[in-house]
Amino acid sequence: MTHTVLIAEDDRAIRDSLARALMLAGYRVRIAANGTQTLAVLAEQRPDVLLLDVMMPEPDGLEVCRRLRAAGDRTPVLMLTARVEVPDRIAGLDAGADDYLVKPFDVDELFARLRALLRRNGTVPTTEVLSVADLRIEPPARRVWRAGRELELSRTEFDLLELLARHAGAVLDQATLYERIWGYDFGPGSKNLAVFIGYLRRKIDRPGLVPLIHTVRGVGYTLRES
Repeated sequence: MTHTVLIAEDDRAIRDSLARALMLAGYRVRIAANGTQTLAVLAEQRPDVLLLDVMMPEPDGLEVCRRLRAAGDRTPVLMLTARVEVPDRIAGLDAGADDYLVKPFDVDELFARLRALLRRNGTVPTTEVLSVADLRIEPPARRVWRAGRELELSRTEFDLLELLARHAGAVLDQATLYERIWGYDFGPGSKNLAVFIGYLRRKIDRPGLVPLIHTVRGVGYTLRES
């Protein structure tokens, strides 16, 4: 199932970064830069979850959330804010938010909170499985099997494999992989990505098995059966 996330955030850099990360993770994304746009998008199409910046203008995130709840809209809301004081968190939850995440945040934590909200709302199965040939991945449990054998992967290895599996058959360029896994591009001279691809190949493409991780020279990498 593909879920739609509405990002309501007035900071363009944060908004664009979140949009790229969510799309790479397989979500559909809609965006709004202020409260008025947010309410207009919500009136047009209800998303599965709303990422709502507290301090955006016209009106702010707290007022947007209050209006949604007053209208009976139960769309799950994850509030994003730079405010760290307890009264600020309480204000967000009292306005009707389901969860609260303080900036700056780790994108993996954001994804975990999104999955929790979707499960709570009954829109995501408790066990998500990604399969490519005889490779099986369970992202919520962070477990991987190849040809029936469970594999031990580091956090970075798992994140890289999951990203490739979510876009199986597509070629992901090196800049995209660097940004999604490490948060920034190390530059054309970096060997970091190639090193981790090598680690994955030794674990995933063992002797006697059909290779699944392929290099597209000058572009990047892809996960496919042939």
